[in-house]
Amino acid sequence: MSDQKIRLPASYGGIMQYYDEFKSKFRLSPYMVIALTIAVMIFVLILHSIGPKIFGF
Repeated sequence: MSDQKIRLPASYGGIMQYYDEFKSKFRLSPYMVIALTIAVMIFVLILHSIGPKIFGF
């Protein structure tokens, strides 16, 4: 057996908490994320319906 002991950090047990280290410069509200998602979905549906006529697929 080895005489060396493995030491873990006292409070975290080796688990890092990354949210303490980085703060974003801009924030999006949940409503803005939902609105952008719906806008992208509508844009894709429009491209699927009009795209073949425009691009000749």
